[in-house]
Amino acid sequence: MSDTPVIRVNEVDYVRGGNPILHRVTMTVRAGEHWALLGANGAGKSTLLSLLGAVRHPTNGTVEVLGHRLGRVDMRELRSYLGHVNPRHAPDGPMTLREVVLTGLTNTAARVSRWDPTAEQSAEADRLVKLLGLDHRYEASWETLSQGERGRALIARALMPSPRLLLLDEPATGLDVAGREQLIERIDTLQHTDPDLATVLVTHHLEELPPGTTHAMLLRDGACLASGPADEVLTSERVSACFDHPVRLSRIDGRWTVHSSRASRSPLV
Repeated sequence: MSDTPVIRVNEVDYVRGGNPILHRVTMTVRAGEHWALLGANGAGKSTLLSLLGAVRHPTNGTVEVLGHRLGRVDMRELRSYLGHVNPRHAPDGPMTLREVVLTGLTNTAARVSRWDPTAEQSAEADRLVKLLGLDHRYEASWETLSQGERGRALIARALMPSPRLLLLDEPATGLDVAGREQLIERIDTLQHTDPDLATVLVTHHLEELPPGTTHAMLLRDGACLASGPADEVLTSERVSACFDHPVRLSRIDGRWTVHSSRASRSPLV
């Protein structure tokens, strides 16, 4: 395992259209760590994730991804070494689940003409599809998959290049309870099957965090409110301040739950 952090963000600002989106954000992610980025709508979570994914450059400060500083590296080439899961990804044309997973090797939304995977690549796709609990849907068309199945398939797709960093942008969006729980279970499995893989997950909801979450950052109005080991950051006081609403946190079997701490209202009659 390399001693170089997977991600190093130092005093980063990001300004868009004259509006400050991020202000002096600093974070370091090491191999095997699993981070959560939490905050209200507009807090800057997705913008920070786009910097970590080598999609945008910071306005000020420095971002290093896999040891390469943004601004001194070919961003497109760097992105090929990252796994980025966007639940809004849409394949270009009719495709099976297997074909969508294999596009993780070409980093395209469509099948590449005159390209076929090697036997080893096909075997890896089989392994990942099984790991994500989708082997019974391997040849199903994308259109027939549930939202939860699509979400897990996109994780398999992102893992095809064997990335050192996996970025998950609100992966539970639009899922029902069963789909969400299946997704969380499979994400949590990754820390055991690939112990060196680092992950960063963006969400609004603490209930969506896998039990293996090791670190967290709370963002409010583009600034870091707290950052560090999950049990130190995810406290009732800090999460209440982050979302500007009084809440109580509890953690059972590694999973967080949130309750309002405001005085109970009279029951409806």
